[in-house]
Amino acid sequence: MPRRARQPADDCIYHVLNRGNCRMDLFSKPSDFAAFIRLLEQGRRRYPGVRILGYCLMHNHWHLVLWPKVGVDLSRFMGWISTTHVRRWREHRGNVGQGHLYQGRFKSFIVQEDAHLLTLLRYVQANPLRAGMVKRAEDWPWSSLGYGAGAEGVRVELSPWPVDRPRQWTKLVNSALGEDVLERIKKSVLRGRPLGDDQWVRRVVARHGLENTVRDPWRPKKDRRSKSHKG
Repeated sequence: MPRRARQPADDCIYHVLNRGNCRMDLFSKPSDFAAFIRLLEQGRRRYPGVRILGYCLMHNHWHLVLWPKVGVDLSRFMGWISTTHVRRWREHRGNVGQGHLYQGRFKSFIVQEDAHLLTLLRYVQANPLRAGMVKRAEDWPWSSLGYGAGAEGVRVELSPWPVDRPRQWTKLVNSALGEDVLERIKKSVLRGRPLGDDQWVRRVVARHGLENTVRDPWRPKKDRRSKSHKG
């Protein structure tokens, strides 16, 4: 029997993402992107306890940075967003019930409310730039940095960040993140590991039972049975 998904924690910030099944395109034309952004705004109004801090839509995946006041609202918000998007996507293409659109349930990772959050937002908003799709991150209209510029006038009402936005934020997003930083974020995505400093991660792991996210996957589990024998 598969394990039930762990209940999201209250008042924690989450990096949330999902991909198309077999990396298929979720968005193939501007109206597809615009429709999803409208959906995000509808979801924000439907679940006002979920604050949207940032987002970026790519052709075959998307990133959201969400701050739910109550943990259960994250699951409700994302459940509604996902099922509504799938239904509308299929209805638009006339292929209702034909295979899976997403690779699975959305993934979510807790993020520390400090410079790590700013780093994550830089990572999310710079996705199109790293992929070589634009010369400047702000030129991509389907992110919270481009914020609807040339995107059919659609936009999401973003919530204030819990940390101060640095001056010249756009310039900062356009500057490259270090390889060590990118590796930490990739490890967070791969393992579901909380993103923050080591001491904070240890506290969050213990508080929310996330030990599996920091355990070496190649290290065999200890045999709890006693193997000691008296001679």
